Parts: sequence; structure tokens; C-alpha cells
Amino acid sequence: MSYHNNFNPTISDEELFSELIKEKESDIGYYNLVHQDTAAFKEYAKDVKQNNIVVIGIGGSTLGTYAIYKFLKHSKNLSKNLYFLETTDPIDIKSKLRRIDLEDTLFIVISKSGTTVETVSIFKYINSLVTVDKNNTVVITEYDSKLNFYAQSNGMKTFEIPKDVGGRFSVFTAVGLLPLAIVGIDIDELLAGTKDIYNSFFNKELFYERILRKARFFTEYKTKFNVNVVFSYSSRLEGFNKWYIQLWGESLGKMDCNFTRQGITPIGIIGPIDQHSFLQLIVGGTRDKTVTVIKLEDFDNHLKIPAINLAGLEELNYLDNVEFSSLINMQADATIESINSFRDIPCDVITITGVNERAIASLMYEYELLTSACAKFMYINAYDQPGVESGKIILKEKLAKK
Repeated sequence: MSYHNNFNPTISDEELFSELIKEKESDIGYYNLVHQDTAAFKEYAKDVKQNNIVVIGIGGSTLGTYAIYKFLKHSKNLSKNLYFLETTDPIDIKSKLRRIDLEDTLFIVISKSGTTVETVSIFKYINSLVTVDKNNTVVITEYDSKLNFYAQSNGMKTFEIPKDVGGRFSVFTAVGLLPLAIVGIDIDELLAGTKDIYNSFFNKELFYERILRKARFFTEYKTKFNVNVVFSYSSRLEGFNKWYIQLWGESLGKMDCNFTRQGITPIGIIGPIDQHSFLQLIVGGTRDKTVTVIKLEDFDNHLKIPAINLAGLEELNYLDNVEFSSLINMQADATIESINSFRDIPCDVITITGVNERAIASLMYEYELLTSACAKFMYINAYDQPGVESGKIILKEKLAKK
């Protein structure tokens, strides 16, 4: 007699927590990045003379770094300019490079495998435009990759991506910490933010209950609510939204141990812009979505609506002297109240205290832990990406036949 089933019993919070502890103590390295020494990154950063820093990479090699840089850059007096070359779109490549003095640029080439087609393609093009050598190039990759061999053969400085840290979880390795340190962002404060969440979660304090409760709801109701919408009420969080979409799409879209397809579709939108589009779908459309609203308590900006009388629009003079930051938070609160009034749209609200390193790093590390917890509840491996790998294989076969 043989027996096969496609259902799994719901595991308890304690069982799930013990599984995450096992991961942390064995072969999943992102958990313990909170404890790392940043001295090597800061030592290298202080000697960089170039004013332009160009990161060449794609996916996990750029999205996390961009998320932090986008969040902080307008509130920091940063010493250098940071750019990202991450697509093989020729128009994008040429338009970005047109704005950059390549003779005053440090190139940071990032590829975990060392053979990423997009990254190598762009790097080859850069080599056709400017002399690329140990004086203007640093490489971040696995220690035994072909890219690392190339860098060492040319005397280039290298930093390692640990083998036990997946690309989409790598923002708090050299992948993110090195370029961010070079442009003047406090990477120790970034790690302090991750450590706040780490300590709270693994000491079973506030974030233990918060993360496991959310992960359990998402996974137990994933058949009914198969879409999670992150509604970020600040344009500064556009990069975070993109990073979150990769993190969830690549981590949670898998088959479980019984070959049943799993996943929660991530969508990232920005308020108030998408109040005028996607909000209608949330409140008026199919009840298949959970919503996470992310607010920013302090925008570090006091720009006001001026008290100017516009003929025929006097009824809107109540806007006079209102700070834009207050207006956007009132718009967020109105959206939250609207969603909650329907009583059948699951919604939670995350409020970030301010625009600083600690705040954005805390948010991102919380989402990494949430991803791992959701994967455990779904009985899937959060850390591989077989669907992506199959596409890479097909692409290389096509290129070989050209």
C-alpha cells in the first residue's frame, strides 16, 4: 500500500521558531549579519577619491542598496553620487552614462555567482568606454567565482558575498554596506537597526509575536487572500517596494514538500499617487488582497502649502499653511479608515519613526524574518529560485546559438 497527500498540519509558533533557530545556527547566513564587523568596509570607503560611484549588478545585487539610498539620500549630506546600472535596456544604459563623468567614477561590480549575464554585459560595455583597472574598480562576489578570479588576476580589490547568504537577502553584506559606506551613509547605524529587530524577535519580545502572527495569517488564509499590497505613503519607499517584490516573489513562489504550488503575490504601490488608481481595486474589487500601509512619522521636511488665494477655489483655503508631511499622513489615515470601514479587507499599519539608517534597516530586516516565517508555514524553501535559474539556462543556450 502506498499513500500520498498534499496537505500539511499547521505547525505551532514554537515549532516554527525552533526551525528558524536551526536555520540561524546552521546554513542560512543572513540572520547573523547583524553581528558582523564593518571595519573593512569603512577602511576602504575612506580612501575612495572618486566622486561618482556606479554599482553594476541586478536583482539582489542592487535592489536592497537602492532601497536604502533612495530612502535616505534627500535627508543626508552625502559626499558622493551613487548610480545603478542594472538593466540591459540600451536606452537606460546610455542615458545614465551620459550624466556621469566616467573618469571620476569608481565601479562596483556585483554578482554572487560571478557569471550574471546582465552584469557582465554592462561591465564589458564600460570597458569599451574607459580604462577599467584596480584604481577604479572593486568586485563583490563569492570567493571562488570566475569574477573573483578575474579581479584577482587584475589586482582589483575584492569583497566576499558569503555562500550561505542568498542574493535577495544580501543587502547587509558587502553588497549594500560597501557602496553605502562610500557615499557617506552610517552602516553601523544600519546594523544597529537590524540588531533591534533581531534581539526583539529571538528574545521573544514585541517582534516575535508581531512577525509570527502576521506570517500565520498570510499563510493560513493564502487561498482566499493571495495578494499582499504594500501601500507605502512616501516616495522615499519606492525602492523598498521594489526590493520587497523581489524578496517575496523569489522566496515564496515555490512548490511545497508535497509538490503543491504555493505563494503570495507581492504588489508595491505609493501613496497618495495610487489612491487615484489601485485603491479603487482594493476597496471595490475582489476580496483577495491583504494590505500593509507603511507610514512615515517624521519626514524631516517642513515644506508648507502657502496661503495663496486662488480665485474660484476659495473653498479649499483650509489647505493654507498645512505642511505637506501632515497632508500625506492625513491621506494615509483616510485610506486606512476607508479600508477598515469595509470590515472584510485585512489591513495592518507600520509606522516608521523617521528618515534615518536605523529605521529603514529595521523595516527591511523585519521583512526578511517575515519571509522566512511565511516559508516555514508553507513548508517551502525560501532560499532557492529554481524558476529563475531555468530562465537563466535557457538564455545562455540561446546566446550560445546566436
